Amino acid sequence: MIHKNSKWKLTFKTLPFVVLVLVLKLAVHELGYEVLSLTALFTAIISANIFLIGFLISGTLVDYKESEKIPSDLASSIQSLGDEGLILYTSKKAPAAKTYLSKVLALNQALLEWFHKKEKTDSVMKKITSLNEDFLAFESLTQANFITRLKQEQNLLRKTINRAQVIRETSFLATGYAVAEIITVILVVALVFIHMEPFYESLFFATFISFMLIYMIFFIKDLDNPFDYSSEIAEEVSLKPLVESHRRLEADCNFLKK
Repeated sequence: MIHKNSKWKLTFKTLPFVVLVLVLKLAVHELGYEVLSLTALFTAIISANIFLIGFLISGTLVDYKESEKIPSDLASSIQSLGDEGLILYTSKKAPAAKTYLSKVLALNQALLEWFHKKEKTDSVMKKITSLNEDFLAFESLTQANFITRLKQEQNLLRKTINRAQVIRETSFLATGYAVAEIITVILVVALVFIHMEPFYESLFFATFISFMLIYMIFFIKDLDNPFDYSSEIAEEVSLKPLVESHRRLEADCNFLKK
């Protein structure tokens, strides 16, 4: 979940590096080690790095926009599975439907824990597969198309989880990240040793450009894994749909216990 002030967390993460650049710039100036001069080639390298960063951001945004749909798709499938079990219990009063609904609730909880890396993918997949036992128990209680609908939702759950797993574990163009990081480090070091008059302008541009480049590197890394809830940085996909589906399923289970 995105916290109220999380939009500033990347800024706070970047500031220590910018302060370090500022201190180094002041020290280098006092010691007279500003041996580099500002040339058109240097500004061209900055522009090229910004272009590369923009390209990486546009690539990661594609996966991020798709990732935003994943929790709601999972919640919809879970809720559909739960609704079918509730309908079956309401019409037939079958104990198997009550047991099944409890397993769907446990599956919803497992998905929430999986996103927070507290549950393994194999464990979640086994819980999905275990629903087959309930589908077999339902064969004598309902029509075949009812079971078919349940199997379709089960398959959709597997596909969506696999897609989320790929997004979470695959980095977009890792070599591109490496190039952007190397160029950024070189540029920041060069800004420290560049001589520019007046000095306060040199100090301003060194800190500002360093902040911008370092911030964007952190931003890309965070954007590339929208399911990294352990980092507590801004750009994480909301799990609210799954939280809400868990709340509704829990209410249904409590209702059946009365």
